[in-house]
Amino acid sequence: MHKIAHMSSKGYGKVVVLMGGCSAEREISLLSGAAVLRALQGAGIDAHGIDTADKQLLDRLVKGGFSMAFIALHGRGGEDGVIQGLLEAIDLPYTGSGVLGSALGMDKLRTKQVWQSAGLPTPGFSVLSSLDDVARVKDKLSYPVMIKPAHEGSSIGITKVDDAGGLLAAWELAARYDDSVLAEQWIRGMEYTAAILGDEVLPLICLETPNVFYDYAAKYEADTTRYLIPCGLPAAKEVELQAMSLAAFAAVGASGWGRVDFMLDSAGQAWLIEINTVPGLTDHSLVPMAARAKGIDFGQLVCRILDAGLHARVRQVREANCV
Repeated sequence: MHKIAHMSSKGYGKVVVLMGGCSAEREISLLSGAAVLRALQGAGIDAHGIDTADKQLLDRLVKGGFSMAFIALHGRGGEDGVIQGLLEAIDLPYTGSGVLGSALGMDKLRTKQVWQSAGLPTPGFSVLSSLDDVARVKDKLSYPVMIKPAHEGSSIGITKVDDAGGLLAAWELAARYDDSVLAEQWIRGMEYTAAILGDEVLPLICLETPNVFYDYAAKYEADTTRYLIPCGLPAAKEVELQAMSLAAFAAVGASGWGRVDFMLDSAGQAWLIEINTVPGLTDHSLVPMAARAKGIDFGQLVCRILDAGLHARVRQVREANCV
């Protein structure tokens, strides 16, 4: 209760921005973390950055006098419940989803299984954990398919495969990053993303790229990717898809803020692709882009993410005290 009372009466207190880490998305995380740190300091908040690759991380967190952690980590070790569990253990409030929502959201296979059990639409898939699995399904898949590691973000290790001849090489690439690989049915259509802030879904963004799909290059390197806001859909359809996205977010236990990606095929059917519980947070990232369309600038956005984390923590303390 001491930390909650301190933050409630004197603002946010001393905030640590966690960034970097050791995942394949380390460089993107460093960019996100630096942007968040600048924004928080620009808002007059006593904010400090720590690269979680630091071997003295636990000691620095325990002795740093921090009141709250802003998680700007992407990928394993930061977006998968690991850092969230550490922060829970040392009683340091943090932004974004808790341990369960983070772990499920990072696991594409179990996210899809949860969505299926909840009656939410997601493309069919096969799990390829070995060369035997590849040989078994090679001639049974309905091509094209997307081959992807089950626990990576930023489209790392993903390949579109148009026929059985390309399956082995695509699997070998994905298997460099993960023991669990998915062969997911390719959906022909337009790609959209729904940014979620608290209980609100921000305006949808339609993503257009000349690349085969919205891959790493399209996200971070190309200047040919188009981000359409408004997304071009009828208002009623956008509201329907926002509601679906919020349901998909809640189904995996995610909370605070994040992003849900989905496709819309030529028949107007939506297909959920994946969830991001700590999306990119640079000035050019998708969540800040959607926030700007809603009249929320970057500084306001990061403060609202902090607010959501604080309110979630207050709720947890109250619930614990009621037991």
